[in-house]
Amino acid sequence: MVIQTWEDNDDELKLFLPKEFNFNENVNYLVRNSNECLFQIHNNRVYKAIPIGEETLIIEVSSVDENYLIIRFLGERKPTSKTIRAEVACYVREWFDLDRDLRPFYTMAKADPLLGPAVDSFNGLRIIGIPDLFEALCWGILGQQINLSFAYTLKRRLVEKFGRSVVHDGVTYWVFPSPQDIASLSAPELESLRMTKKKSEYLIGVAQLMVEGKLTKDLLLNVGSHKQAEKMLVNIRGIGPWTANYVLMRCLRYPCAFPIDDVGLHNAIKYRLDKEMKPTKDEIMKLAINWTNWESYATFYLWRFLY
Repeated sequence: MVIQTWEDNDDELKLFLPKEFNFNENVNYLVRNSNECLFQIHNNRVYKAIPIGEETLIIEVSSVDENYLIIRFLGERKPTSKTIRAEVACYVREWFDLDRDLRPFYTMAKADPLLGPAVDSFNGLRIIGIPDLFEALCWGILGQQINLSFAYTLKRRLVEKFGRSVVHDGVTYWVFPSPQDIASLSAPELESLRMTKKKSEYLIGVAQLMVEGKLTKDLLLNVGSHKQAEKMLVNIRGIGPWTANYVLMRCLRYPCAFPIDDVGLHNAIKYRLDKEMKPTKDEIMKLAINWTNWESYATFYLWRFLY
């Protein structure tokens, strides 16, 4: 039997929610940085421009009760077909990871001394994804060895310089640059955004691989395992284990992805254990012994203590 996950009401889409979802908890994650440029939040409603095929749509996502999300289309750019509306529904379901059954994670986490308080405090939180592979890779590269605040600044500069925008009711909505937008650039053009020469080269290199069809989301998803996907990614210049696992976690949705070298994870564990020093990698591995196949969600929930 096929379970219906959404319905098309022409002027709006209704996405049915799993019990283990709390819209407010997810909005709390989305509002954590005021310098975010790819979506906006007003009155507990999320607004975002998303490219679907040749169309760029502005959507409003809201929740009037715990059973479903409502997607409305703003402005004159309404979907021209049921197929486009179906793609929008799939995009939002992927963005909020709505098709993930979190019950096994909660069963494990509630028995875990480190994760128990996290799932009690932030019940219903999902890993908010980055469905676009190029955006996820760029965000991972931009975030290397700098603080989160400056990473957001670099992303905004990149988007506003090389992305595109649509305007509705006086508000500008930005769309992340495509690989084609970046592949033909020179490193100095990106360096002008105060990006390092190496990061500029990394972004251009990734964009070129994607334009050439040598790197795609489907290729990574169909390679066989998350370890194989990680190996493919770390063979790309500028992508190390942390960036690879970040992309596996946020874009490719492997629940076993584990960015174990993440500074935020270290700080969260240090905070939760009330330690003076950050944990070593061996200490984290011992703490994570029961997290098998849920390392990404364990990491995401521990991050939540930092904002």
